[in-house]
Amino acid sequence: MVFVNKEDKDRADFHSVIAQLTERLGTGFVPLELPLGEERSFHGVADVLSEEALDYDAQSGDHRHGELPADIADEERLTHEAVVEEIVSGDDEQLERYLSGDEPSPSELERVLAQEMLAGLEFPVLCGSAETGVGVDRLLDYLCELGPSPADRPVTVVAGDTTVEVPADASAAPLVQVFKTVSDPFVGQLSYFKVVSGTVRTDDHLVNSRTGVEERLHGLFTVLGKLQQPVTELVAGEIGAVAKLSDSQAGDTLAAKGSPVRVPVPPAPNPVHAVAVRPATQNDDDKLNAALQRLEAEDPALRVEHRAATRQTVVLGTGETHVQVALERLARKFGVHVETEDVRVAYLETIAGTAEAEGKVKKQSGGHGQFAVANLRVSPGERGSGFQFVDSIVGGAIPRQYIPAVERGLDEAMANGGVFGFPVVDVRVECFDGKAHSVDSSEMAFRAAAAAGLKDAMTAAGAIVLEPIHAVTIDVPSDHQGDVLGDLSARRGRVQGTDLLADGTSRIEALVPESELARYAVVLRSLTAGRGRFSSVHDHYDVLPSHLVAAATATLESDHP
Repeated sequence: MVFVNKEDKDRADFHSVIAQLTERLGTGFVPLELPLGEERSFHGVADVLSEEALDYDAQSGDHRHGELPADIADEERLTHEAVVEEIVSGDDEQLERYLSGDEPSPSELERVLAQEMLAGLEFPVLCGSAETGVGVDRLLDYLCELGPSPADRPVTVVAGDTTVEVPADASAAPLVQVFKTVSDPFVGQLSYFKVVSGTVRTDDHLVNSRTGVEERLHGLFTVLGKLQQPVTELVAGEIGAVAKLSDSQAGDTLAAKGSPVRVPVPPAPNPVHAVAVRPATQNDDDKLNAALQRLEAEDPALRVEHRAATRQTVVLGTGETHVQVALERLARKFGVHVETEDVRVAYLETIAGTAEAEGKVKKQSGGHGQFAVANLRVSPGERGSGFQFVDSIVGGAIPRQYIPAVERGLDEAMANGGVFGFPVVDVRVECFDGKAHSVDSSEMAFRAAAAAGLKDAMTAAGAIVLEPIHAVTIDVPSDHQGDVLGDLSARRGRVQGTDLLADGTSRIEALVPESELARYAVVLRSLTAGRGRFSSVHDHYDVLPSHLVAAATATLESDHP
């Protein structure tokens, strides 16, 4: 069922939407309503089946039935005839009646249309405005009148390596799918669920198919808005809620013990818009992590990451509005206020060439001193190889017990940052000589000597900054492909290929620096009139152009004034 929303907005065009539905998705779209007026003059709908007007009151939202306005009567009549023919063509008995001159009543047409909806042959189209309420009540009515009953639609479940269709049978073994979790200020976590099969009762014990944890259904109730009505049982096809499930989240399946089946769920949308958050006050800091966890549990499309490399907490969503709404809920529902900032890029650095250096620590201040010398040969490693340590000490120049301290000192120095202050990767360090003192040498001294030697070697050989590169897949309307390709080029993107999909959409595969993807979800929406979408995953690190290094290090300095 299609609901054409925002009929009260500028440039609203119901007939254009119908044409686009047919063009993009094929036949079978049946307009059951026509708008009375459009844009600012939109005030009601014309019922195509009953051929009457429903005029809505702007103040109360109620509607009254009446005669069709003269300016739409002719169009409505033509639409009525076309819709009736479309509906009866799928039912031989009704078609025969119609051809003999006996037109079915609106209720009979709705009954046939419901059967065709279940078979996936016809798709009703309604119109209205969610903001003013026009047509919304009729959408809900049609969902009840035409929408398939759970008894008519078996649910496909996965049992091991096989799939099985499970009917909505109240006498069968209980099977429940949790589809939403929310945090209630009075009862804690609230889990909304649908009874796929069987009957569930208060205090039943079911097993979570994902975790294997047994859950007790402490108390069942149905929900209508904010009203919660306790019930003792719910049968197949019904929707209810339960509080305080210990280890179940949205998408989980609860089944009878010994029946490890699960209801598959579609994957959550890929989050593509990221914002870094930090607590506004110390009080917010104390509550932030717990509130973000609860927010993430309520919204499967939202993701929260704590990025150690940049020391940021990042909230990711499907777009700018999604993230903004999530942060508004964080403040309104959980009382946690945050400030936002740009997401930092996790730059790395590596050595540009090969160099040798002597790391030396020599301190004497009475009593035991600190003495260590480590001679290092540092060279670039393969991209992605990380850190390779080679012990070439012979003759006991450095006692064996201090070799691990040299390696640990190098590892710590790489993590603390090199010449530009970014973590160091992809280096090969060979410790080929050194000196020790029988009294003053220690693990701490050799760790410090190794760190000093690495820094001197990188300074001598030079360092290069590495930036993360993402593999990006972009789906856009073909007429916007040129604009998107031009924008990718300006973002230092390297297009790997383009393809024309079956629906006429163009798919672009490209490698783009992560730093160029900030707010790309917003930019792509602007470039494609809201019809483009993309996904990205980290692919590899590559050398940052030298003219951009200063800007990258400036962001690091601003983070550590």
